Amino acid sequence: MTGPVLEISRGAFRRNIAAVQRRLSPSDLLLVMKDDAYGLGIDWAVREASAVGVTWFGGYDIPTALRIRALTEQRVYAWATSSRGEIAQAIAADIDLGVGSAAYLDDVITEAETAGARVRVHLKIDTGLHRNGFRPEQWQDAIATAVAAERRGSVTVSGVWSHLSEASDAEDDAAQRVFLDAVAQLVAAGGEPEVLHLTASAAAWWRPELRGSLSRIGAFCYGIRSADGPALEGLSLIARLTAPVEQVGADAIRVGIGAFHGLPSILRGAQIATPGGLRRIIDISGSTLTVEPWAGATAGQRVVLFGPGAAGEPDATALAEHVDTVGEEIITRLTPAVRRLVVD
Repeated sequence: MTGPVLEISRGAFRRNIAAVQRRLSPSDLLLVMKDDAYGLGIDWAVREASAVGVTWFGGYDIPTALRIRALTEQRVYAWATSSRGEIAQAIAADIDLGVGSAAYLDDVITEAETAGARVRVHLKIDTGLHRNGFRPEQWQDAIATAVAAERRGSVTVSGVWSHLSEASDAEDDAAQRVFLDAVAQLVAAGGEPEVLHLTASAAAWWRPELRGSLSRIGAFCYGIRSADGPALEGLSLIARLTAPVEQVGADAIRVGIGAFHGLPSILRGAQIATPGGLRRIIDISGSTLTVEPWAGATAGQRVVLFGPGAAGEPDATALAEHVDTVGEEIITRLTPAVRRLVVD
């Protein structure tokens, strides 16, 4: 191998999904694939996930959901507020839509009625995070609009959903109470939601009592742990980023990966794995980085910037913690100059 390579393991991905499904049961997994499956590639990932029984996929935005739809007949969900044109495409492709505002609900209903189609919607109640969603005082109006459209045949209210702040257990408990009250109001108005989903990766993993019938899991399925969070039992990072030694000096060793490949230049001081053990990054330039030297270093050896966790190798989140961000950012920043290699 020459140049930086991101090796991605199909087998590890399958094992992670199976472990997540076991942990979540009886809640179903909705596999989140935003940002091109966290920078790891949607095309292969949809096929592998389908092969191990994933029946719900989350694309975040409609263009991503359409890419997923081209690869599977399973349920595909998009929740970002989108343009009328994208809504029309989603309806034609039978994509479930998350809806969290009156204006967006009106647009979705209008596009469905224009197309003479029925669209499945998941109404979002704002449970306190204030990341989109109908406020509790707006909820009755949202229900009335959606149920009326359902009776006209243009909408099916398939789900209720929300985001948790995960700031504290007490705040998440309070959010669940708001969520369950919203569901009760919908049912009282004649709604029959098929799925309820309140939790994403961290809350679904550690707070089973908060799970609904569906759990939205993204980073954990790829083995990316939460920043400042513990290791994930039964899961491993499915990607391994390596780069070659290009030049050996007495005081530093130059490695063929840098900011042009997507590494944050502020990673100076972070540790990476080398044939001589863990070494600190001294500097990062456009196309290379320099690290502390080790005995016996030669050009062509490969260093591991992050890996599945063996032999002291840092994971992506360890690098992210060094610069106060999250592990998925380290991976999704990688540019096309980093070769992706999907292996068994």
